[in-house]
Amino acid sequence: MSVSGSGTLYVVATPIGNLGDLTVRAAEVLASVDRIAAEDTRHTRILLQHIGVSKRLFSLHQHNERARSRQIIDSLLRGEDIALVSDAGTPLISDPGYLLVRDCLATGLPVLTVPGPSAVTAALAVSGLPTDRFAFEGFLPPRSSARRRMLQDLAKEPRSLVFFESPRRLKATLADMVRALGGVRRVSVLRELTKRFEETVLATLDEMAERFENDDHPVRGELVIIVEGCRDPVTQRLIGPDDVLPILAEHLQPGAASQVAIKLFGGRRNDYYDRILALTKPDASDS
Repeated sequence: MSVSGSGTLYVVATPIGNLGDLTVRAAEVLASVDRIAAEDTRHTRILLQHIGVSKRLFSLHQHNERARSRQIIDSLLRGEDIALVSDAGTPLISDPGYLLVRDCLATGLPVLTVPGPSAVTAALAVSGLPTDRFAFEGFLPPRSSARRRMLQDLAKEPRSLVFFESPRRLKATLADMVRALGGVRRVSVLRELTKRFEETVLATLDEMAERFENDDHPVRGELVIIVEGCRDPVTQRLIGPDDVLPILAEHLQPGAASQVAIKLFGGRRNDYYDRILALTKPDASDS
């Protein structure tokens, strides 16, 4: 049930690199609203200058979204129209805005989409990998152990897997993908989409990891990684801790075996130590 006399929240997609990709409708909405909620007001001001628009800007980011949402809803209830934008692409896709949109809808306020650029769909379109079904996983954890656990959980996912990644973590992430997913899957690494130095590289995970490991030049630019899904999740199975721990327990002390397991699968020492101890205990039936 909508609130009579209220303003509208517009969720506006903005360019992911090339300012020329802003849609005509998006420009019109940005010019017509009363205020704009931006992830980074400095970044959005550059876009507004490009289209000759001057508007009141205020920040909405992951650290202030909850407080800002209440303020924005109050403004909408007073009849103001407000646009929500992120630094690049479609808001809410690995960007703040979910709490605001949820609370606006719960309050009965109109929320309209102004669609446009998205790094996810742009990357899929030129990745060279299946696009009929895909799963967007956002950014992987920065710590290797947590990253490997997440990748192991996705190992049997049949859909193409889409990730955002930092250039400084690319080498480590590719190495962890080889360990967790195997080296034969195809992967597409896409850099600087829509910008001057846009690049798409398609190879197996083994080939891709080796390519960047042997490249002494620092990786720059925003990255999207798309990994081929598991082709046969019923029969394809990667070796996991349950397969390896009994072998380690047979040949190594629990502490050393735990360290080897961490190297292979990520995680913490306690994740494996107690399991290895249990494997080494004599069976009561043997006594």
